[in-house]
Amino acid sequence: MPIFRSTTFSNGMRHAGRIACLALLLPAGASFAASAADDAATADDPHPFSFQTSVATRHFHPSPTHNNHQNLLNLEWNYKDNLLVGGAWFRNSYRQPTKLVYWGAKFHPLDSVPDAYVKVVAGLIHGYKGEYRDKIPFNGSGTAPVVLPAVGYCYKRACSELIVFGTAGAMLTAGVKF
Repeated sequence: MPIFRSTTFSNGMRHAGRIACLALLLPAGASFAASAADDAATADDPHPFSFQTSVATRHFHPSPTHNNHQNLLNLEWNYKDNLLVGGAWFRNSYRQPTKLVYWGAKFHPLDSVPDAYVKVVAGLIHGYKGEYRDKIPFNGSGTAPVVLPAVGYCYKRACSELIVFGTAGAMLTAGVKF
């Protein structure tokens, strides 16, 4: 009799497989967080965390099935210079609860406007299921890689970004640094 009994979830992944992935990722994540915490103490920004929510979403090719109210909850940590890590929960374009974890970098291309930036993040997205599974590439297991570019601006601790999600659409966010 096997030690772990596999249980199939609606997205096709096996419970034992998820446990194995978590077991492999937790030590690496803990090591990353510990080394990043040391670097964060030397960062110039006194507010390394930010929280954002969605303000507006528009699809480039709208459909009656599309959701333009994502209810985004996004937490991000700028842990060293312009490097960042974050996680988000939102309702995807088909109203399904979706999670995203990501790593990325900010770039400040305009010296004359230092509070403006370009951001590129890459990570894993999970939540496109059932008939919408194929709406994002490489989602065979229910989790897919994603790259998201954004442009943003901060005024003191208030920030806003315009995020482009592939060829599907764009989202405007608002948030605060703390």
